[in-house]
Amino acid sequence: MESEVKLLSGAMVTLALSTATLVVVPYMQLSHVEPSPGLKPYTSQQLRGREVYIANGCVYCHSQQPRSQAQTPADFKRGWGRAPVAGDYYYDSPHQLGDMRTGPDLFNIGARQPSADWNLGHLYQPRAYTPGSIMPSYPYMFEVKDKAGPGDRVVHLPPGFAPLGQVVVARPEAVDLVQYLLGLDHTYPVKNELNSGK
Repeated sequence: MESEVKLLSGAMVTLALSTATLVVVPYMQLSHVEPSPGLKPYTSQQLRGREVYIANGCVYCHSQQPRSQAQTPADFKRGWGRAPVAGDYYYDSPHQLGDMRTGPDLFNIGARQPSADWNLGHLYQPRAYTPGSIMPSYPYMFEVKDKAGPGDRVVHLPPGFAPLGQVVVARPEAVDLVQYLLGLDHTYPVKNELNSGK
């Protein structure tokens, strides 16, 4: 009986320490975080696009957290921008940080590729814009029509990738996803929170 009490007590202490370390301390460290100056809340269209991003599992191949120049100069040389601070993710729930780099980091894709036409075309056929890309295409987010109708968002593809005599029209989910991607622009200046003494 005495060994069972010791075992149970040890388990409870371990659970309490783990909870304090993994839940309570990080909450106390981050509870003061405000949105970074320059960060804007997502629009309703961008929020819908974010749901499309999540539903299609984009986070499995793309991160949204470039590392600092001191830690990994390669991220900075790729043009992925500065390292993020906690306030950059203020409006993200759940966060889409990702840990895979099968594709490029998207933290600043809205600044690197600010063209909605490029992003729509890249979703329809990635290899038309990045030869050798392993990114899958998303044809179910588009319609191929004989003629565009009023209000249709026509995708202008490079020669050789557009269907002959037809047009590619983006469905609302593709347009929303692109608006979310264009909203990923964290090029505003921030103070490094780790060095600010907060």
